[in-house]
Amino acid sequence: MGQIEEVKKKNKVLAMIIRNNYACDGVDFITPNEYSQQVAYMNHPTGKKIDAHVHNLVHRNVVMTQEVLFIKKGVLRVDFYDEYEDYLESRDLHAGDIILLISGGHGFSVLEEVEMIEVKQGPYAGENDKRRFKGIEENQIKYK
Repeated sequence: MGQIEEVKKKNKVLAMIIRNNYACDGVDFITPNEYSQQVAYMNHPTGKKIDAHVHNLVHRNVVMTQEVLFIKKGVLRVDFYDEYEDYLESRDLHAGDIILLISGGHGFSVLEEVEMIEVKQGPYAGENDKRRFKGIEENQIKYK
């Protein structure tokens, strides 16, 4: 299992998983510029200074919600679906793992009590933000 995994259907990336053991020196923007949600890993030595700054007002056009989950505790199974609601595969996330959900659909099962943090574009539109559908049964789970 790699430190950064992509879940794909053909050439379309549905999710990126950044495993807890991922590390590099400096700053690594893991996501491509065209993603509406940007994820970077940062590793700086003691004493490093990051200039004080204010973010400028920049208009962005966001048409697809992308979300990032930070798993603090437990084990969470993620079931991946394409945009047609067809099941593809499942992956387990453990404490310290991060996932960027980019496209397609997903469902979750808590395998061990989970604490997680979710970050996504806002404001949250409630039920207008998603289309729910019936997911797979436990006997249909397949891992890759």
